[in-house]
Amino acid sequence: MSKYRIHPADPEGLTFYSLRSRPSKVRVDMFARPAPASQVFTEFVNGLPDILAGRDMKMFLQKMRNARAAGKPLVFGCGAHVIKVGLSPVFIDMMEHGWITALALNGAGIIHDLEIALVGQTSEDVDSRIGDGRFGMAEETGRLLHRAIRDGAEANIGLGEAVGRMISSSDFPHRDKSLLAAAYDRNLPVTVHVAVGTDFIHFHPDVDGRDIGQTTLRDFFLFCALVEGMDGGVFCNVGSSVILPEVFLKSVTFARNKGKKLENLTTAVFDFNRHYRPDQNVVRRPPGTGGEGFYFIGHHELMIPLLSASLKAGDIT
Repeated sequence: MSKYRIHPADPEGLTFYSLRSRPSKVRVDMFARPAPASQVFTEFVNGLPDILAGRDMKMFLQKMRNARAAGKPLVFGCGAHVIKVGLSPVFIDMMEHGWITALALNGAGIIHDLEIALVGQTSEDVDSRIGDGRFGMAEETGRLLHRAIRDGAEANIGLGEAVGRMISSSDFPHRDKSLLAAAYDRNLPVTVHVAVGTDFIHFHPDVDGRDIGQTTLRDFFLFCALVEGMDGGVFCNVGSSVILPEVFLKSVTFARNKGKKLENLTTAVFDFNRHYRPDQNVVRRPPGTGGEGFYFIGHHELMIPLLSASLKAGDIT
């Protein structure tokens, strides 16, 4: 029994509302549309200067092409912001064309992905709702995700697979915009890395720390297995400034401790600011002998469609 005088709070008694009644800032009709392959874009890429970021982009594109041609992993770690700025169709298109072979998400990623699939909108206005305690109180989000996590724990699968399976098998009207369902349907691994207390579903009455811990820990070791096979592959961190860079660094030392050299490892960060952990834990420390890291700064809603369209371009000169 705890010796503390204060006891943990109880989520029973919280007041929830229907997700469908909540105003949201992002709707599926705002989402990006993947660009088709274009000779114009080939000329655009080839016309970039061989200086600084222009040179880096050409080099990174070629490393992506080389890795795909060699059948190496192309793993993207994504913060939830990429969903909130409408990029799910672009990422799904990249999966379809072989430019993404696995995804890693943080805990917020499954929230926004589910809400998009279920009601076609997500991202509430925190400033207007935190004052009276309405922020994060959408009932369906917590209930459905915790049910999927519980079912995943019972089936001994990871959190990402569990949520992907749930959305894939649902009749949600916008399930075609779900990253997790798209990956599940294509048999591409998705891992979800949860920091307990960072996501509003953690105060939903259905929360079970054992199920969350079991499924997200399984996903960490699944991610380690992906990294073990990443010699000559690519890891790209998009918009996660703390969680996924830390997970990636730990998985790299795990793999190398198990005897995997991970040479010729290409890493990249796409973000709108330069952050310490992505810079150190993705770009600088992990690549190893023969590897290289890149840091591209710009808005996700511009840079990721640019990346996707550039990968579809013709030969880079």
